[in-house]
Amino acid sequence: MKKKTTIVTCLIVLISTLIFIFWYNGIIFLNYFDEKNYEVKGVDVSHYQGDIDWEILSNQGIKFAFIKATEGKSFVDENYNLNYKNAIKTDLKIGAYHFFTYDTDGVLQAENFIKNVSKTENMLPPVVDIEFYGKEYTVERTKEQLHLMLNKLEEFYEKKPIIYTTHETYNWYIANDFKDNYIWIRDVFFKPRLIDNREWTFWQYTNRAKLDGYNGQEKRIDINVYNGNMNDLENLSK
Repeated sequence: MKKKTTIVTCLIVLISTLIFIFWYNGIIFLNYFDEKNYEVKGVDVSHYQGDIDWEILSNQGIKFAFIKATEGKSFVDENYNLNYKNAIKTDLKIGAYHFFTYDTDGVLQAENFIKNVSKTENMLPPVVDIEFYGKEYTVERTKEQLHLMLNKLEEFYEKKPIIYTTHETYNWYIANDFKDNYIWIRDVFFKPRLIDNREWTFWQYTNRAKLDGYNGQEKRIDINVYNGNMNDLENLSK
């Protein structure tokens, strides 16, 4: 009996190890049976993907792309302008995102984004990426600055901005608030379920995919799904 238990334990460890290796290398996705039900997929990129051949990238089953533009009150992604210039030559729906910093005034962050991201026809709504990365601030202050930034962006682009976030950050700062904004949630293990039962608009289901068409230090790429069809996505960009 002891020998049989040992064998079973070893098999469980082996299978678990193989699943982890396959997941880590982007061979399998633990949430595959959920994400495959969504027909509209897309990527998000930054300078970490290096030089991108957008023609190659766009021909791999994706329909949209979000490109990192800015961070805080002054940082600009070094590849944003080139990425945007080449991405709009494809049939992809294109959007830009900003990485929110907790210690910076929300209006100044919005001004940095507006300065560097032109208001163009049929562009997806602007995105504010808020997630834990080190020193965070109080819920009250963070919400105040985030509201200021989102309002400034909406005023300029005339579109409700999208909030990208993780479950942890959502639970702290977003839940039961920002109800008019679209939610883009990250969950690389399961289909997202938000604690306030809110409907998400985009879901980043993996950060470990590998596609062709880029040569950066980051060999993997984030893949997302849109919670709707292509007509819905077209309407979102109008």
